[in-house]
Order: sequence, then structure tokens, then C-alpha cells
Amino acid sequence: MKKINEIFYSLQGEGYHTGIPAIFVRFSGCNMKCSFCDTLHEDGIMMSDEEIISEVVKYPASMVVLTGGEPGLWIDESLVDALHNEGKYVCVETNGTCVLPGNVDWVTCSPKEGGEVRLNHIDEVKIVYVGQDVSVYLDLPARYYFIQPCSCSNTEAVIAYILKYPKWRLSLQTHKLLQIP
Repeated sequence: MKKINEIFYSLQGEGYHTGIPAIFVRFSGCNMKCSFCDTLHEDGIMMSDEEIISEVVKYPASMVVLTGGEPGLWIDESLVDALHNEGKYVCVETNGTCVLPGNVDWVTCSPKEGGEVRLNHIDEVKIVYVGQDVSVYLDLPARYYFIQPCSCSNTEAVIAYILKYPKWRLSLQTHKLLQIP
């Protein structure tokens, strides 16, 4: 059983897959307490893998985003296998502090200050910028490095940072700009 906050269908609003239709499975609970967190993720209902799959297959997209809270507290190979059996491409958005199953298709690591990244594979690093030193995250072995404004509030500072350090790419929370889930 896994604690699920919500399952919904929308467009991916951030990072490499921005604009792609996706089914979001938002898990409840997190092992980090970030002051800028925009998710109320303590509430939820316990669901079996079969119940999760039953909800996911109601939507036509092939991409599923396991997010949170911290999905690494809940997910395992059997859930990812079940999603693959339904033809789904499985993405995980994680703070990186939990070891993930090896059968995930795409890993977005959004590390937080004070958390130790324990991942063997990272496709993209995505940092919410609140003025902190993010240069340390360039040491993470990822294919892409994104930095994004915190709730669209400090966009000018993020742009200036990227222009100074061009290894970073801009990620906007387009779902917030478009006012979609």
C-alpha cells in the first residue's frame, strides 16, 4: 500500500519534458521540510498498486510522473513494472535522498540543502532557486541542469544567474503561468 495525495492529468510544467501530457501520481509525505514547498502532501489515501494503475489507465498519455512529497519513500520495482506493463513511460521527481528502483525511465533530481543525494542515475537536476549556491549541484552526474524561479517570483535573478553560468538551463513553472494543475 502506498499513500497517495492525488492522481491527475495535465501537462508537465517543468524541466526537460515541459509541455508533454502526463499523468501525475502525487505521493504523500516527505523527508525534507523546505520553506518554499508549494505542495500540501501530508493528506492522502492508502492505495494498492492495482488501484493506482486503475486510475492511471483512465488517461490517454503514455508519460506518468511519480512526484510528491517524496515518491522515493513509496515506490518500488513492482509499481514501475506494473506501469510499464500498461505501456507507460515512468518519470520520478525526487529530492534524491532515497534510493530509487532501477527500472525508472527518467529521474529528475531536485536536491535540497541538507539532503544527501543517494541516486545512481540522474537524467536532470532541477533546482528551485532562492539565492543559494547551486554550483555544488553541477557535480551530480546528470545529463541536464535546470534552475527555476521559486513560484515565478525571482525570474530576473535566475536569468542573470544562467547568463553568468551557462551550463544551467531555465525551467519555468509553466503550469503556474498557465493556471493549470
